[in-house]
Amino acid sequence: MAVPKSKITRSRRGQRRSHDALKQPAYREDRHTGEPVRPHHVDLKTGMYRGRQVIEPKDSF
Repeated sequence: MAVPKSKITRSRRGQRRSHDALKQPAYREDRHTGEPVRPHHVDLKTGMYRGRQVIEPKDSF
């Protein structure tokens, strides 16, 4: 059975786990509609990505 060679301090353990925390998704405001959109994602309502039409806009329900 594996046995640690030395004790891992609370500080070192916390530093290792610091990257596991859940983060809020990043949003930015769209220039034309003013709605929050994810960066580097296609806006499904308008079908726009980086100022050009890439997909057909989704119909309103």
